[in-house]
Amino acid sequence: MSLTPGTRRLVTVAVTVLTFVALLVIGTSVNVPYVALGPGPTINTLGMNGDKPVVQIQGAQVDKTSGNLNLTTVSVVDGMSLFDSIGKWISGDYTLSPRDRVFPPDQTPEQVRKGNQRDMTDSEDNATLAALLHLNRPTELIVEDVAGDGPAAGILRKNDVLQSVGGKPVRTTTQVQEVIRAAAPGTTLAIDVRRAAATEHLEVTLGKRPDNPKLGYLGVTPELRNADPNLKITFNVGDIGGPSAGLMMTLAVIDKLTPGPLNSGKFVAGTGTIDPDGNVGEIGGITHKTRAAADKGATVFLVPEGNCREAKGDKPDGLELVKVSTLDDALAALKKLGEGAELPQC
Repeated sequence: MSLTPGTRRLVTVAVTVLTFVALLVIGTSVNVPYVALGPGPTINTLGMNGDKPVVQIQGAQVDKTSGNLNLTTVSVVDGMSLFDSIGKWISGDYTLSPRDRVFPPDQTPEQVRKGNQRDMTDSEDNATLAALLHLNRPTELIVEDVAGDGPAAGILRKNDVLQSVGGKPVRTTTQVQEVIRAAAPGTTLAIDVRRAAATEHLEVTLGKRPDNPKLGYLGVTPELRNADPNLKITFNVGDIGGPSAGLMMTLAVIDKLTPGPLNSGKFVAGTGTIDPDGNVGEIGGITHKTRAAADKGATVFLVPEGNCREAKGDKPDGLELVKVSTLDDALAALKKLGEGAELPQC
């Protein structure tokens, strides 16, 4: 039986409406397997977070600071519908990333959050130690653990303070590792430690690394610590996770413990991981961070060298991208900023 023209129009309209409704339901209620990454909060490490300094120092004279040394973050939008994700993408402020890159399928969101918090805690510790080493303030390299079946078992003890290894003074874990790597298995190394109030002169014959028998193995886990019992450095950054604020927190500690402003009173922002030796590492989401900093008024941004190419690809107008690979690089650049000299560009 053929349909009349009027009936066909009604059927066409009905199918169109039903299709539209179905798309509307799917587009607004079904989550897509993507997250949106965009500019996140940027916090002045020289400022306040509520009623507390972002970087709080007790037990030492603190110098007056001014201007900005802002850490930067990336925002993550999860649980998006199809229409949400399209809207974020069209805005130009966000990029879409597969959800499992941010939330691995073998971890719950809570586990990811706790992991990010651990990364931030480690970053805070590294920032403190990098600053203390740069300022030549008291630190101790402690034997945190001795492998029960390792070469140092029965010779070194937990809480021994390492002073020299192989005749070389050591202040950091990296320096210990460098001495060990340079010595072949079977080499006997002299090791000086402070144990209680006395200095002990010990000898350990290196074994073979379990994962590489060509390399020497001591079998201890050193840990660098603040050795000034009166000095307490606390970071009040709020609900921020990950390791990428290390450089800016280090600079804030140094600024507060040395005379004169590091930033010459200007609005400087930046990012980058840091280790106690002052090495600055690359991070993710650099273009979102530079955008967030520029939107807040920053004119200079400290960029880890490994992120320079990406950062240059979407550089906000009016923001100078300064390349750094170490803490010394960052401090030298800030000194040049105050002098009006040319800065190392990305």
